Amino acid sequence: MVYLHGALGAGKTTLAQGFIRAGGVAGPVRSPTYTLVQAYGSGAAAVVHLDLYRLRSADETEHLGLADWAVPGAVWLVEWPERAAGALPPADVRVALSFASDAHVAELSADSAAGFAWLERLSREPGERPA
Repeated sequence: MVYLHGALGAGKTTLAQGFIRAGGVAGPVRSPTYTLVQAYGSGAAAVVHLDLYRLRSADETEHLGLADWAVPGAVWLVEWPERAAGALPPADVRVALSFASDAHVAELSADSAAGFAWLERLSREPGERPA
């Protein structure tokens, strides 16, 4: 569960699309701005991209079919998670996107053991073996 935080235009959707493409999706990777949910793959290999900007309350998540995607191993990328506070599983990783001068800044933090392990793997040099 990856929560993506940041102002409009900070790069949340672009980051999600890059993550999905890096995962091997060759077809179109569309923004779920109007559909709210876009899923790629299935089961443990699924990546679910949610853009909750248009929600007015967390109650509106009931009709999105999110329980169908709550399977072990599936990765959720959630833009505007605060719009569904209390209705989503807790974050494993939070990504806060912002601007500094003329560059994008991404601050990653972990909220679970799985999140800490994932960030630790990301911080290793390419080709470095786990300890």
